[in-house]
Amino acid sequence: MTPTPHRPHPEIFDIAVIGGGIVGSAIARELSGHDVSVALLEARDDVGDGTSKANTAILHTGFDAKPGTLESRLVARGYHLLSDYAKATGIPVEHTGAVLVAWNQEELDALPALKEKAEANGYEHCRIVDADEVYRVLPDLGEGVLGGLAVPDESIICTWTTNLALATDAKQRGTTLLLEHAVTGIDVGDDATTLYTARGDVRARWVVNAAGLGADMIDQLFGHDRFTVTPRRGELFVFDKLARPKVGKIVLPVPSSRGKGVLISPTIYGNVMLGPTAEDLTDRTNTATSEDGYDFLLSKGARLMPSLLSEEVTASYAGLRAAIDRDDYLIEATPEQRYLLVGGIRSTGLTAGIAIAEHVTGLLAETGLGLRSRSDLPAPPRMPNIGEATTRPYQDTDLIAEDTAYGTIVCFCERVTEGEIRDACHAPVPARSLEGLRRRTRAMNGRCQGFFCGAAVAALRTQHQTDDGCCSQHKDK
Repeated sequence: MTPTPHRPHPEIFDIAVIGGGIVGSAIARELSGHDVSVALLEARDDVGDGTSKANTAILHTGFDAKPGTLESRLVARGYHLLSDYAKATGIPVEHTGAVLVAWNQEELDALPALKEKAEANGYEHCRIVDADEVYRVLPDLGEGVLGGLAVPDESIICTWTTNLALATDAKQRGTTLLLEHAVTGIDVGDDATTLYTARGDVRARWVVNAAGLGADMIDQLFGHDRFTVTPRRGELFVFDKLARPKVGKIVLPVPSSRGKGVLISPTIYGNVMLGPTAEDLTDRTNTATSEDGYDFLLSKGARLMPSLLSEEVTASYAGLRAAIDRDDYLIEATPEQRYLLVGGIRSTGLTAGIAIAEHVTGLLAETGLGLRSRSDLPAPPRMPNIGEATTRPYQDTDLIAEDTAYGTIVCFCERVTEGEIRDACHAPVPARSLEGLRRRTRAMNGRCQGFFCGAAVAALRTQHQTDDGCCSQHKDK
């Protein structure tokens, strides 16, 4: 196929990417770096509003992936790609390191094999440590630790900013972002495929399916029956910032015959997270928390770090993971349909997203789709900092001197200013709801959960609400 020149409003896109999560946004960004027209279709009214928003937000080294798998290779490469991209765009990252903690003999005996697995995955920095060393770095752990495996390069990252940076970058490179475009039907024609949505039909020569929880359903619309997505609910507690000194590193469970277990992790926002649970459901929309999940997390927390349970819980939430019945990513092209599937991407997709996009681009090139790199790409976007480790706008006296809106705090729990809320409403991929503002600014995410600041935040959103045109197929950029 001969690539078409870059066009802002093509009637037929060269490539349509379904799914505006981290992986879909990364793919749209990567493809828009070539001389093709790209549309990014998202069923919801914002990017990153599905599985990506509830990721455990760990930047994985890939030390524990199954060696030789596609996931292992892409997570390892994605770690370095995302680390570099975070520096370029300002995505908050903290290199805390992690410790896999062994609580019984089975887990202790498993540590040497895990170290060997890490080395088979090309990660050489794991180190087996004794119980004294574990308690030295994590003194608040419960009694009974037998040993651990230190993984010094595991890190925490902002999953929300990662998704927004990739989508913003894609849009600034020319991707047409189409929100509220849930695909309900597909017609593969001789020259183009028509994607039917309630917002109008979208036509494209190639289609990439990165629909996460809905990837198997899109795959079936293309006539395939090769996998089933099972929504796996994970519930988590978020503890108050006063608990953060207890958890300087990510506390990972040792995978055992009973599964992967529950972790304790600091968050990029200064809190502590406990979870997730793992419950297979049939309802792909059920993100409600449950009494059973609450009890399970309390029991795990009481063993792992009893004193943590005396701290206040700021929030509890649940997210869904797209589990499939195989232990590797499922990324396959079907050239005769001009269709490529990106399925089975677990929580590691946060780390692997940019590497997955590279891999997808390579597969498309192998099919004969001409992909000529562009030389006129804009610089990566510089994202607002919502992480706790570096200077926030309310702390920046020079910024406040230039614009007093950055000195006007609206959300006192999270120290979010009027200037940040205004900016989020006018960003290239703007907040279109209060939930969108939460993910862009942290407003209403603190102790009061919006009880005191919610009305003021809502008023500012109304004041600055703009028509971004992202629901239209023929919008001005």
